[in-house]
Parts: sequence; C-alpha cells; structure tokens
Amino acid sequence: MTDILFVKPALPRSGALVLPLAEGFTLAGLAREADAATEGAVTRALEAAGFKGRKGQSCTLWAPGGKGGHLSRIVAIGLGATPDARTAEAAGGAAWPLIAGDPEAFIATDGLNAALTAAFASGARLRSYRFDKYRTREKAEDRPKLVRLSLASATPSEAKAAFATLSAIADGVFLARDLVSEPPNVLFPEEMAERCRGLEKLGVEVEVLGPKELSKLGFGAMLGVAQGSAREPRVVVMQWKGAGPASDAPPVALIGKGVTFDTGGISLKSAGGMEDMKYDMAGAGAVIGAMAAIAGRKAQADVVGLVGLVENMPSGTAQRPGDVVTSYSGQTIEVINTDAEGRLVLADLLWYARERFRPRCMIDLATLTGAIIVALGHEHAGLFSNDDDLAQKLLAAGAEVEEKLWRMPLGEAYDKLIRSDIADMKNVGGRPGGSISAAQFIQRFIDTREGHVAWAHLDIAGTAWATKDGATTPKGATAFGVRLLDRLVAGHYEG
Repeated sequence: MTDILFVKPALPRSGALVLPLAEGFTLAGLAREADAATEGAVTRALEAAGFKGRKGQSCTLWAPGGKGGHLSRIVAIGLGATPDARTAEAAGGAAWPLIAGDPEAFIATDGLNAALTAAFASGARLRSYRFDKYRTREKAEDRPKLVRLSLASATPSEAKAAFATLSAIADGVFLARDLVSEPPNVLFPEEMAERCRGLEKLGVEVEVLGPKELSKLGFGAMLGVAQGSAREPRVVVMQWKGAGPASDAPPVALIGKGVTFDTGGISLKSAGGMEDMKYDMAGAGAVIGAMAAIAGRKAQADVVGLVGLVENMPSGTAQRPGDVVTSYSGQTIEVINTDAEGRLVLADLLWYARERFRPRCMIDLATLTGAIIVALGHEHAGLFSNDDDLAQKLLAAGAEVEEKLWRMPLGEAYDKLIRSDIADMKNVGGRPGGSISAAQFIQRFIDTREGHVAWAHLDIAGTAWATKDGATTPKGATAFGVRLLDRLVAGHYEG
C-alpha cells in the first residue's frame, strides 16, 4: 500500500514529479522551478507534445537533464479548463499508472487549494486498486513499485484533513471491490456474512440471520432461491447510529442483492461467460462498502444496511419453474424462471426492512437484469423510483461522483406484465421492458399496510464490472454505488 503524504512545496530530490496543469496554463510555482532546473526542458517537451492542459491529456519527460537530472521523469497532467474536485480526482487517477513504476513520486499541487489537492490524492488512490492475492508468479516488473506519494500544499494540514474523509470512502470502495472480485468458491454466503463482521471495528452493529431465523420469519421467496445449494443463506443487518441519541429521525435503509454465484438454477444459464456470475452479489458488496465508508468517516446519520446472501444452484432440491412461494410479506409468487432470483431475494429483504426499521427512504441495489444493459449499456445504471424527490437526489449524487444514473419509467401497464393466473404475481414479465417489469415486481414489496415510503431501485448490472480501465476504476470490480450512496447520505441526511 502506498503512503500518501501532504508536504510543503519543494522540488523533490528523486523519483517522479507530476505537474497538474489547467488549460491556458502559465508555468508557476514548482512547475516553473522544475522548468528552470531542467534548463527549459519542461517547456520544450510540452510544446513538442502539443500539451494544452486539456482534461485527460498527459505528457512525460523522461530522465530530464540539468539540475533536475536526479528525477526519473516529469509528468504533466491536464486539469481541463475549470479545475474542480471531479477533474482533480480524474487527473489523480490518470497520473497513477504513469508514476506507479517509481518508488517515490511527488505531485506539484502547490497551485491547488487543499480540497483539490485531497481530491487529486483520492483519484490516485482509487486508481491504484489491484486484486492480486491469487497471483503467485507475477513478474516483479509488472507490480507497482510506488511506496510513497507526496503532494505539495500551502496548507498541508488542511489537505490531510480533507483527504481523511476521502480515504475513508476509498476504504469502502476497496472493500466492495475485494468482495466482488473474490472467486465464488472462496466467497459464499457464510463467508461473506462473516466478512461483514469486520465493520464492527468501525462501530457498525452487525447482526447475522441464518436459515433457521429466516425460516421462522417467513422468508419464503429468498429461501426458495437458496434451496438448491449446499451453501446456507444468510441475511446480514448492519446498523450505523451516527445521528446521536437526541435524533428521532428514522434511518436511511440500503438493501443489496447478494447472490454469491448465479447459475440460473433449473433455468440454467449458458456456459459462455457464466464465470462472471461471481459478481451477482455486487449490489450487496456496494451496500457493505457504503456502510464502511459512512462509518469510516463518522457520518452524522443513522443508516441501516441489509444484504441477502444466497447461492443459486441447480440440484435435486432446487426450486422449479412453476413453483409458488410465499414471501415474507404474505404475497405469493409464481416462479416462472429460476434465473429471475434476485428480485425474490429483494422481495423479502425490502418488506422486512420496511416493517422493522420504518426508514425515511429505501434504496436497493442489484445486478438484476441483462435488459438494463441492452437499454443503457455500461455508461449508466438504471434508476427506478416511486418518489421524484429521492430520484432527483440520487441523480445529483451520481453526477457528483461519476456514478451516473438514468431514470426509467414505472407504471400500471408494466405492472400488468407480472400478473399470474394462479398466484398474486409471477416473477418475470417477458422480454419487452424486462428491467421495468422487474422493478415493478420489486415495488410490490415497498408499500405495506403502514403506507407509502420513498424507494429507489438501482439496476447496476451494466456498471458493476468494467472490461477496461477508467480514470479512477481499474479493469474489474467497480464498486459502483459505494460513493453514490455515501454522497447521498452526506448531502441530504446528516446533521
């Protein structure tokens, strides 16, 4: 793990030097000192490369001469026309792979304020994530070498304080990425529930419900999904009580689908790409990561996280297409397709969360449908909601942290698609509008006898895993939702 330090401005004596530069820049401060030390080599390199400081632009000067000859490289990174937290973070992420080969690197953020300096550091940290615990023969030259990253600031103590909050959020992101990246023979429901107990050291109250408790409660929909697997299901309830004893506001409830491996059950998926179904628990991973972030930065809010952990397997005991199960709510469900299992897990969890905690709002996250990928690709997650105010808050929070959402419709016409001839509903509504009819199914478990509650469903099937590197997200598990949920809580439910 790289140590991140905030120091007074001074040219480094070794390693890599990064110069964050905005469009229309004039070299100043440490950037100007570096240019002078290299006898104008920085200016010549930027001109030769056509570097203008645009967002995403970079230029590397290797082994500069003159008095800067002790440096291995100087890297210019573009901040765009109007640097803000998002562009600084993206620039930090872009800088990381360019400097990770050096044991030491120094960022000349002396021209940025403390908040932007912290954001730059956060971007670099988020981009540094690697899941390499199972690599036993990786070559030394393929591993990052960076052990110390220093950032210049006129007010290093302020930058350090700002980064402490961002670092706690990054810890939550890394936890979620770790969980989603684990192979399914390692991370099954019991193991995932046990890892949730690690949040207790942050002050989160963790309660684990096993199959006996779930059966007694009447979690018939979720237990139906689990019955084909040798692995027992778990529900984990995590409570962060940060608002203080004087607060009487109900908590925010976060609910995650945690299918640790999804074969499709009797409605078996095709073999090609089935290995990806290890991340069918990414919704639960995001909720766990968000709880870690919220607790890690000591958010002044009451938040409860619930995750339903199951494995969906085909066997002689697996539920069949045509089965009818009774959910925790008492509503009956005709199972048409056993591969539409995530909504069954959420059905019991949502009703339970509503009745037990009476939350001010409920947000569920799930890798629920391939249909949402057809609709939105991998750029946005689908947002469904029964509350315009909550939907707008989520859209804004997602835009702030580059976890983009797109609101999708709900309505009676779609709800008719899940009417059953023999039960209260069926679990699929056909191919047309598949992600919408899935959301309509979930909505039936929101409004109880207690009345309306603000609810949003995030279908993250297209955003939970990246097939290429992003600015702050390496290829692989993205932890989509962790930062979005944290921003939602920070912006609207604290204090």
